[in-house]
Amino acid sequence: MECMSETEQEETQRPLTIAMVVDTSGNRGNGTSNSALQWAEELKRQGHTVRLVGIGAPEYPARVNHVPLVSWVAKKQQMQFAEPSDTLFRTAFRGVDVVHIYTPFRFGQHACKVAKQMGIAVTAGYHVQPENITYSAGPLKYIPGIDKFIYWLFNLWLYRKIDHVHVPTELGASLLRSHGYKSKLHVISNGYESRFTAKTQRDAGKSAPVPFHIVASGRLTNEKNHVALIHAIARCRHAQDIELTIAGTGPLKKKLQRLAARLLSRPASIGFHKNTEMPALLRSGDLLVHPSIADLESVSVIEGMAAGLVPVIASSPLSAAGQFVLRDESLFPVDDVEALARRIDWWVDHPDELSEWGEIYAEHTKEHYSVAASVRKFVAMEREAIADNANKQINA
Repeated sequence: MECMSETEQEETQRPLTIAMVVDTSGNRGNGTSNSALQWAEELKRQGHTVRLVGIGAPEYPARVNHVPLVSWVAKKQQMQFAEPSDTLFRTAFRGVDVVHIYTPFRFGQHACKVAKQMGIAVTAGYHVQPENITYSAGPLKYIPGIDKFIYWLFNLWLYRKIDHVHVPTELGASLLRSHGYKSKLHVISNGYESRFTAKTQRDAGKSAPVPFHIVASGRLTNEKNHVALIHAIARCRHAQDIELTIAGTGPLKKKLQRLAARLLSRPASIGFHKNTEMPALLRSGDLLVHPSIADLESVSVIEGMAAGLVPVIASSPLSAAGQFVLRDESLFPVDDVEALARRIDWWVDHPDELSEWGEIYAEHTKEHYSVAASVRKFVAMEREAIADNANKQINA
């Protein structure tokens, strides 16, 4: 086995300067932006330098790119598209070791082009699942082969030009491989922040609390399937004792509020919560329900488990969230309202198991899904990309 030279050892340990290109950089309202900001903070804590580039970024802000109709739909989900700028990119990328791109739209595509012209290593993350787009796009989802087309389009736009791609789950990686992606895929959880600490569980022998507080978190869109959750609660034996909170924003907000008002015994809270409020909100819950049809990872489930909530998760071929399940009572077939109602009733009927498994889920999450561990793996990916890029330039 060859020993590393002193120079190579220094290279694997020196702090990196990383430009993170995110269309909406200054907004914790959507999962991708929130994850980018969490990682930026943790990278800095671990001694690296981060330059955020995008709308709302403190040092390298981008202008908003208004795309007719598409921007209107995206804004409802707390997302905007950034306007590409050669001047912005060249200023932001000067002296960086690597550029990491979060989304495959015009801003990210142009950032990739400029970084490569400057000879800088480029990596990317796969955070936008085509199924998330089609479920939110009304009649578009009924076009045969539309998901396959979007996978192809994203690959054409960005990912085929990039050798190292971060994907949050094995499900995401297998979906990309099945659609012909050839990049090296690095499976790294987005992770959760340490402020999501576990709540104090109820003592054994006590009956379930009334009201029994169910929390769901995620965009208020069709693929998150909160409609099924509301119908399931309405069919529970314990329906009159259940209080629902859905934390999120999106185009279905008013529809969900009307449905909950019509079907549920107790008033529901459905709408946006600041990210800073989420740890306390989750700790106030008794059960986390995640009925989503399509998810590349679902950080909201990780955060809920870290807060000591037992999850009840939809088993869907397009959702990676099922990977978090540690016992059968935490899983139900996607879109099966009756099965979800039975799962909720089971946990209400078994308060001791609810407390015991809340602790188990919290410990398991702490061990496997911290942001600190994820960022260390991300840095290893960036170093690999930097080394590959240097070798390419030597051999060019």
